Amino acid sequence: MKVIFLSDVKGKGKKGEVKNVSEGYARNFLFPKNLAVEATNSNVKGLEAQKKSVKKKEQEVLEEANQYKEKLESADVKITAKSGDGGRLFGAVSTKQIAETLADMGLKVDKRKIQLDDPIRSLGYTNVPIKIHPEVVATVKVHVVEQ
Repeated sequence: MKVIFLSDVKGKGKKGEVKNVSEGYARNFLFPKNLAVEATNSNVKGLEAQKKSVKKKEQEVLEEANQYKEKLESADVKITAKSGDGGRLFGAVSTKQIAETLADMGLKVDKRKIQLDDPIRSLGYTNVPIKIHPEVVATVKVHVVEQ
């Protein structure tokens, strides 16, 4: 019996897949728990329409992420910190400080999305990658100046 999975079923199929399963398994397990529906013509057409709408929404989210990337890359992030000899900072500039500075500028970014390997420990410009979307990464220039 062909069924359309409504949610992931371990070892059988993922959400949206159309697969053949035994009739007893479908009638006694999948259908009562609303894990799948029978793959009739109308259900298959509904699934295709749903996939199209999901794809369209994903495309819109990607376009919004690209627009936000342009805003972030055009921003001039300036952070002041105390420093000693040779431009070495006392402490470091962390992702939290960068996120707070961006928030003050009206650009909201989660500090966990800032992909900074090590905290910034020197004065000057540093390119900081920020992951906005799984496919979109913005590079922001952070300027650390002496206080």
